[in-house]
Amino acid sequence: MKSFLSVLVLSIATSSFSQQLKFKITGQKDTTVHLVRYYGSKLFYADTAQIKNGLVTFDGKKQKPGMLGILLPDQKMFEFIYNNEDIQLETTYPNFIETMKVKKSEENKIFTEYVQFMTTKKKSATEVNARKDKATKGSPEFEKASEEMKVLNKEVENYQNEIVKNHGNKLVGKIVKMSMEPVIPDAPKDANGKIIDSSFQFNYFRSHYFDNIDLKEDGLVGTAMFASKLEYYFSNKMMVPHWDTVLHHAHKFIEKLDPKSKMFEYCVSWITSTYGKSNQMGMDKVYTMMADRYYCTRNADGKSPAFWMTEEKLADLCEKTETQKRLVMGVVPHNLILRDTTDVNWVDMFNDIDAEYTILYFWEATCGHCKKITPKLQTLYEKKFKDRNIEVYAVGKAIGDDFETWKQYIREKNLTFINVALTDKLYTEAQKDARQFIPKYTTIESLNYQKHYDLFATPRVFVLNKNKELIAKQISISQLEDLMDRLQGKTDLPKLFPPDPEEDASMK
Repeated sequence: MKSFLSVLVLSIATSSFSQQLKFKITGQKDTTVHLVRYYGSKLFYADTAQIKNGLVTFDGKKQKPGMLGILLPDQKMFEFIYNNEDIQLETTYPNFIETMKVKKSEENKIFTEYVQFMTTKKKSATEVNARKDKATKGSPEFEKASEEMKVLNKEVENYQNEIVKNHGNKLVGKIVKMSMEPVIPDAPKDANGKIIDSSFQFNYFRSHYFDNIDLKEDGLVGTAMFASKLEYYFSNKMMVPHWDTVLHHAHKFIEKLDPKSKMFEYCVSWITSTYGKSNQMGMDKVYTMMADRYYCTRNADGKSPAFWMTEEKLADLCEKTETQKRLVMGVVPHNLILRDTTDVNWVDMFNDIDAEYTILYFWEATCGHCKKITPKLQTLYEKKFKDRNIEVYAVGKAIGDDFETWKQYIREKNLTFINVALTDKLYTEAQKDARQFIPKYTTIESLNYQKHYDLFATPRVFVLNKNKELIAKQISISQLEDLMDRLQGKTDLPKLFPPDPEEDASMK
């Protein structure tokens, strides 16, 4: 039998680690309600319970700190802060904010008073702005409204500062501080009062963007506001939308985070997935290099920084990443050395081509889309590219019956650019013993070009500069023509192929 003291200690320990989230919603019928939580900007179901006679209770120990909400069947919702404490709130349907009373929870007492204060000030600001908009600029009415707006803004600023000062160690204080922009000093001026650096304030703002955000507080990940802040920082309002620029700022930002934190997990995942879904050409480099650095590296214990990923998923991701690393902007892809239509002569893409630009084109003679693209590429080559030191290295499918079909198509369409392939004869002999060709004539990457160039469909276009660095990919014929004209300063030339929305979309 346990002693009375043991039972008492167990009871105290249990109660101290189990938070009850209790709500009384006057005017709400008996029904099923949901506890929802934020993970960034997205809402997820966290728990479900029955509300009876306006009362409903959830177990808080299942939840992580952040912004939670009670979602009712009609999709109306009110939010509250959870930070490992008992919560008891009372409100009336449907005016939750105005009628909210906090019976228990220090965090939510501060939060509710703040939300009610901000709601009142927002209404006042709306009324003042309406009068300001109606008034003539410079008139007494306009000036009066402008002064009133300054007073309102100052009142809000003072209220926020008081919360941060008195409750800065609480989650609510950190959320309020996060909503406040850093104070930007005036740009430095010379002796004559002229601004020395016109971009000073912008650069200062970007450098100090996260000053008011506690990046060591995982609870902020459970708020939509943090997601909004992160999204804005990586938008084109804050940085040039170029893959290398984004990577520079991403690495600099992530270095500030605790690699074992939820904040690290969220930010790394968000940046990686966001740019993985981007439709902008070249932004896949952000996805690939983020994956390589934060998922596929290993520490001394053989562990990945991506502690939230299973080994099975990591293996799949990192296998793909290893291929994609050689197919991102600014990188030299694998060289290709394949046979031409004679099935005897080898053509080395890097060493046999001394062109200002090389168009690497993968295609199939039996591919319907290729049949539309390939003749257009020949026209561009003949009428524009050939005389401007732009070469085309076209890799066709030529295994089995496709070998004769490939050669016949080249003859019929009079394709005068470089045509090579992993021919049927080469493929058959390499399967028996590839060492007879490697490294004397070709490379393993050439014989396995489909894998190393991630060819899941044709046609595919890659553009290499003089140094054989990748500068464009997955572009249509019209986009290719426009790109080459711009790169070589020939924008005044008439276009042979105007934009084709259907073709442009199909090449992405």
